[in-house]
Amino acid sequence: MVFKRLLGAMGVGGPGVDTVLDGGPVLPGGALTGRVLLRGGESAVGIEHIGLELIARVEAEHEDAESEGTVVFDRFTICGYFRLGEHEDRELPFSVPVPWETPITELHGQPLGIVLGVRTEVRVAGARDKGDLDPLAVRPLPVQEAVLEALGQVGFGFHSADLEYGRIGGTGQQLPFYQEIELFPAPQYAHAVQEVELTFLASPTGVEVVLEADKRERPHSSGHDALARFELRHDDATSLDWNREVESWMAWLTEHHHAHSGHPEHHHGDVPHPDHHPGHDDHRCGPGLGTALAVGAAGLAVGVVGGLVAAEVVDEIGDFFEDDQGDEDGDDGDGDDG
Repeated sequence: MVFKRLLGAMGVGGPGVDTVLDGGPVLPGGALTGRVLLRGGESAVGIEHIGLELIARVEAEHEDAESEGTVVFDRFTICGYFRLGEHEDRELPFSVPVPWETPITELHGQPLGIVLGVRTEVRVAGARDKGDLDPLAVRPLPVQEAVLEALGQVGFGFHSADLEYGRIGGTGQQLPFYQEIELFPAPQYAHAVQEVELTFLASPTGVEVVLEADKRERPHSSGHDALARFELRHDDATSLDWNREVESWMAWLTEHHHAHSGHPEHHHGDVPHPDHHPGHDDHRCGPGLGTALAVGAAGLAVGVVGGLVAAEVVDEIGDFFEDDQGDEDGDDGDGDDG
C-alpha cells in the first residue's frame, strides 16, 4: 500500500492518500466500489472535500491533425469537511455508479487498448490536490459480449479500439465521446468491405449497436461508408442466435449501397431476426473474438497481431498513468481535453 503525500496542498509532512479499488473489472451501469485511505501527517488538518473523477484518454480529429487528451466523464463526492488528526488513519468506503456508456477496456481479461482511470481529488486548506490515480478495468455487458463473440465466430478479427471525441447523430449517446472497435472483415465479406467499426451505446433499457463498414470500390461505383444502427435488449444476450444476427447485420450493410448519409434508425424488425426463423439451430462452433484475443487463434486475423497488441497496450496504459501522475505533482494537471 503506497500513500501519495499531498505535496501540492501541505508540503512535506502533510497527509497522504491512497485509493484502493475492489478487485476485478466493473460492468457498464454497475457499481464501482473501493476505499479512500487517509493517513494524517505531522499535524492535524481540515479535509474540505474528497471526490472521485472518472477519466478517459480520448482522440480528437481536427481539420489538419489529430490530438489526444484526457476527458473527465463523471464526478462523485465521497465526503465533505472533516478533521484529520496527526498521524490518524481513516478509511472512507465508497460505491458509485458506472455510466452505462463507459467504454469496454478488456475482453476475457485481454486489454483492448482503451485507457480509463479513477482519479481521487482532495481539497486541503483551500488547495486542490489530485492525490491518487488508478486504472479502471471495464468488461462488456452480456449482450455486448455476445455480439463480440459472434463476430469472432463468424470470422471477424480484432484490429484495434479507441475513443473518439464527438457524438454520433441519430443515437441516444450521452457521453462526449464514443468507443470504436475496429475489426478485420470475415473472409466471406472481404470482397465487399475493408474494415468494420463497431460502437456500443448502452443504457438501462438496452444497447444500441452502431456499425460502419468501409466498403470497397466496385465496377461503376466508388467505395463509401455504409452505416446502420440496431437496437438490442439486455435480455437478448441469452435468447438470440447471435451468429445469425450479426450475419443479417452484415448482409444489410453490404447490400445497401446508399447508406452513407447518417445513422439510420434500424430496429430488429428491419433485418431478419433469429426469432423469425423457428427451428434454426444455433451454429456457434468456432473461437469467438475473446478467445482469439486470449490465445491468438490462427484462424482469425487477430491471431497475427493479438499478442503484440496486448503487449503494446500494457505499455501504453502504464505510460499514461505515469505521465498523468507526473503532471499532477506539478500544476493543476487537468490535462488537455483535445
